[in-house]
Amino acid sequence: MTTIGLIGSGNIGSTVARLAVDAGHDVVLSNSRGPETLGELVDQLGPHARAATAAEAAAAGDIVVVTIPLKAYREVPVEPLRGKVVIDTENYYPQRDGHIAELDAESTTTSELLQAHLPESHVVKAFNNIYFGHLASLARPAGDPERSVLPIAGDDEAAKRTVAEFLDSIGYDTYDVGPLSEGWRYQRDTAAYVTPYTVPGTEFPGPAHQATADLLTEKLDAAVRYRDM
Repeated sequence: MTTIGLIGSGNIGSTVARLAVDAGHDVVLSNSRGPETLGELVDQLGPHARAATAAEAAAAGDIVVVTIPLKAYREVPVEPLRGKVVIDTENYYPQRDGHIAELDAESTTTSELLQAHLPESHVVKAFNNIYFGHLASLARPAGDPERSVLPIAGDDEAAKRTVAEFLDSIGYDTYDVGPLSEGWRYQRDTAAYVTPYTVPGTEFPGPAHQATADLLTEKLDAAVRYRDM
């Protein structure tokens, strides 16, 4: 099976790690505080998990998930990720990340920033539009009528196929939104952000709700740029 490297092991990172281990993958976890702080999580995940530095996790992963605050994206190691598929879960929160001029002007997207930082990697945007609790509870085996769909975007078709195969293994179908430039359609505060996976009429986060391809299509089509909100 595939080894998944994780740069960041917070809510989304640890949830992806649990789903990956349950699907038979190995995971190598890292965070900004050092591998010694991940002992409890590694113990919970079992023998298919280990802790490492960010550079070691990047080197070990066949697929590497970058799941850190956007303000730290320039700290992602470049060299060990050359030629690799990188899943980007980041979202832009100015109150946390500080203002980033290109994103405020909407001349680029979060994943395009990471792709520019990792010019020889193949970045695919995924996992950024779902609450971690819903990500954990909505996973279903292939063919299950209650399976949910997650959007992906990327500039490399082979990388998107690789990510789709990984998502399939952990319990999700995929919806290909197109190139990274189209990733804005499911960025923070858009119609496709979080709400497709939340039961209508309930207070967030609330119970999880199946997101079908039809529902996701409707939400993606309803996307509005920040400047037009």
